[in-house]
Amino acid sequence: MPKMTFLNHDGSEKTVDAQSGATIMETARLHFIKGIDAECGGACACATCHVYVQEQWIERVGRPSEMEEDMLDFASNVLKNSRLSCQIKMTDELDGLIVKIPEKQF
Repeated sequence: MPKMTFLNHDGSEKTVDAQSGATIMETARLHFIKGIDAECGGACACATCHVYVQEQWIERVGRPSEMEEDMLDFASNVLKNSRLSCQIKMTDELDGLIVKIPEKQF
């Protein structure tokens, strides 16, 4: 079971077990991670699960789809490493993944 770490904007962090095949958003909700609201439930229809993928993980996580890029237009403080956590599925290859939660989603 891969592990991943959520970094909060206040500097706190939480490392959790993630099930392979589950999205980062699903993992966050399962572990009660604050700041990932996921109002659309993972349908890529909002931007309330916005996260920043740490630089060393960008290549392994992959690039956002065109639909995800369109939704990121609704997020606050979008950076080049911004992703929607509902669009990234955990795999054993992502064991150790680190994402940062923005200060606000909108």
